[in-house]
Amino acid sequence: MSLEEYDRMIAAGAFVGMDRHIELIRGELRQMNPAGPVHGDLIAYVMTWSAENADLKRFFITGQSGVNMPEVGSRPEPDVFWIHRKRYRDRHPGVSDVVLAIEVADSSLQYDLGEKADLYAEAGLSEYWVVDAPHQRLHVMREPTGKAYNHRKIFHFGDSASPSIQPTATLDLQDLFEGE
Repeated sequence: MSLEEYDRMIAAGAFVGMDRHIELIRGELRQMNPAGPVHGDLIAYVMTWSAENADLKRFFITGQSGVNMPEVGSRPEPDVFWIHRKRYRDRHPGVSDVVLAIEVADSSLQYDLGEKADLYAEAGLSEYWVVDAPHQRLHVMREPTGKAYNHRKIFHFGDSASPSIQPTATLDLQDLFEGE
């Protein structure tokens, strides 16, 4: 399925009333697992951290809306992502608009670190983070080449990480996983 066909289905209300979230991945409609409480809590924390730490004169913080990736026939919907600050009323942001995409993985860890990381790298997404809820870690991926990221680093509980686009924004993993 193409992005245009997907858009026509959305406009026609094809997904209204569905109990699952849908993404277009490599031309296929994929049903996403509903978020549990841990997933929802971590998304709320990362969204709030992003809003408090990103330079909001340069970036918008959004989540669970589409990122156009026509080169790989996809429109994934990252849990949280930072985009260049401009209006996107006539189109979804593209890869060149996204400066950081963050997925929170509870039951989806293998998918987010595998197929989704490959997809994001192949599309050229510059920086991708996966919050690894089961192991209380953060996987940071940068420098996409082909279907892989050249730079991968795992941050552990007690470490802190910063996006390359804004090194002053520091995410403390202890606060992420234990904070109130």
